[in-house]
Amino acid sequence: MGNILIKNGRIWNGSSFLWGDVLIAGNIIAKIAPAISGAAAFIFDAKGKTVLPGLVDAHVHMRGISPRCWGTPAESSCFPFGVTAAADAAGIYGSKAHLDSFLLKTAVFVPVRFKQNQVDFTETEKMLNAYGDRAVGIKVYFDAPLSGVSTTAPLKLACAFARKKGLRTLVHCAHSPAPMKEILNILDAGDILTHAFHGGENHAALDGYESIKAAQKRGVIIDIGFAGHVHTDFQILREAIERGVVPDLISSDVTGHSAFTRGGRYGLTLCMSIARHLGMKEEDIFRAVTSNPARALGKENEWGALREGGCADIAVLDYTRESFDLTDQSGHRVHSPSGYRCLLTVGDGQIVYKD
Repeated sequence: MGNILIKNGRIWNGSSFLWGDVLIAGNIIAKIAPAISGAAAFIFDAKGKTVLPGLVDAHVHMRGISPRCWGTPAESSCFPFGVTAAADAAGIYGSKAHLDSFLLKTAVFVPVRFKQNQVDFTETEKMLNAYGDRAVGIKVYFDAPLSGVSTTAPLKLACAFARKKGLRTLVHCAHSPAPMKEILNILDAGDILTHAFHGGENHAALDGYESIKAAQKRGVIIDIGFAGHVHTDFQILREAIERGVVPDLISSDVTGHSAFTRGGRYGLTLCMSIARHLGMKEEDIFRAVTSNPARALGKENEWGALREGGCADIAVLDYTRESFDLTDQSGHRVHSPSGYRCLLTVGDGQIVYKD
C-alpha cells in the first residue's frame, strides 16, 4: 500500500498534545506537521478526533498463549480498540515463534505456580526459555481462593526469583490474604500491581490508599486491570482518583469470558471510558495506555509514542456515542451514553482496522 495521510487531528504524541497531520510512508512515521500536502494512497480526515500512538494493553490473555479457558484471538480483541501492542499476563503455552506470527506487537508475563503456599518454578523456567526476550516478567496470582496462598512467603520468593533473572513481577492481588501494604512493600520499582482497586479482602481503601501512594513514590507501577466489572470496584477506583491517586496503567485483562460482552464492546477503549467517567483526567488516561505501559514493559523506545522516524503504529479515537453499562461485584453501576470509540488502527504501517 502507498502512503497514508491522517489530517487535521488533535495529536497525542505520548506526553502532550499538538494539532496537525501525520504522514506514514511504509512502516515509518515520515512526518508530523501542522499541514502536510501532497498525494497519498489513503487519506483519513481526523478533524475533531484524537490521533494517538497505537495503544498498549499491558494485561491481556491471548489464545494459544494463556490457558484455553481465558485466551482470546489476539488481534481481533486488540485492533478494533486501537491496540497495536499487548502483553499476555499468563503465558503458559506457545513460544516466541508463535508470537512472531502476529502482526500485533507482543510481550509475555510467564506465570509462577503457587500451591498450598509453596512456589514451583519448574514451568516458569521452561516457558521463560520458550519465550526468550519476549518474556518481560513473571505473573503471580497472590489470590487465596485461586492459588491457595496464605502468607506473603511465596510472593517474596517469586519476587526474588524475578530480580535474579532481571525481570519485573506482575502481581494479581484480588482476594489477597495479606494487607495491600505488605504486598507493595515486597515489590521493587518497576514491578506492577494489577487489579489494584479490587473490592475483595484487604482492598486499597482500608488504609485510605496510603500504601498505593507510598509505593508509587518508590516506582511501583499501579495498574487498574479492569477485567470488566470483575476485578475492579468502581467506587474504590472513584474514591482513589478523588483522593489524588493517578493509576499508572489502564489495562483490559480481556479474556474469553469478557471479549465484546461485558457492558458494551469490551476492549481497552471501554476501559478508558470507565476511567474517564470515574474522574480520571484525559491526559492521564492517554499516558496510561501509551507511554506509561510502553515504559513499564521496557519498550519505551519502540512503543507508546508518535515521533518522526518511529514505527507507524497509530490509533484514531473519537469520544462519541459509544454507550456502556456495567455493575461491579459490589453493586456499583457505571453507565454512560458516551465513550471512546476507535475509528482507525494502523499497525506497522498497515490499516488493520477501520470503523
